Amino acid sequence: MTDTVDTAALTAWLQEFAGLISAGKDLLTRLDSAIGDADHGVNMDRGMTAVLAATRDETAATPADLLKRTGMTLVSRVGGASGPLYGTAFLRMAAAAGDAATLDARGFAKVLRAGLDGVVARGKAQAGDKTMYDALAPAVDALDTALDAGQPLREALRTAVRAAEEGRDATTGMIARKGRASYLGERSVGHQDPGATSVTLLLTAAATALTGED
Repeated sequence: MTDTVDTAALTAWLQEFAGLISAGKDLLTRLDSAIGDADHGVNMDRGMTAVLAATRDETAATPADLLKRTGMTLVSRVGGASGPLYGTAFLRMAAAAGDAATLDARGFAKVLRAGLDGVVARGKAQAGDKTMYDALAPAVDALDTALDAGQPLREALRTAVRAAEEGRDATTGMIARKGRASYLGERSVGHQDPGATSVTLLLTAAATALTGED
């Protein structure tokens, strides 16, 4: 496995993510029913099903083309806060990918950080707000740190997944400060954030699809 990510690899990432979302749809819905609108699982599953259809109909010429198509599909097909947040993330990823035909490990890390920046710009979330940021930001930071330490992409992505999992788990003890969950105040404590859960699946899918691991 080389540390090169092309359109085919990114397509595999999206397919793996869609599969994980489908398998975890009921869990995401249960988590969201406790502190949200009980629709995160359904909305994400519908959105990723639409993404697979959109990316299957026509082969993307570059990573940016694929990421842009994904973002636009999520914005238009996913309801609630998830569509704008995930859609913006992928649109920012597309802009960061530029016109490159392939991305090296650093390039992929740059793309992920641009996605994180998009989430921040759209949702205004910070660490500790009990949102997808609390899993995504630690993962992106861990990926950069691992690559700086000389880890190949395979190992660096596994490190990023562990950071995402820790961030996801930490949301259980947080008081929500953003979104519908924030209306619950202290009653939001004790519930894992569904957005942090789904974004951990996004990182898990990357670690599987982009490195050829099961």
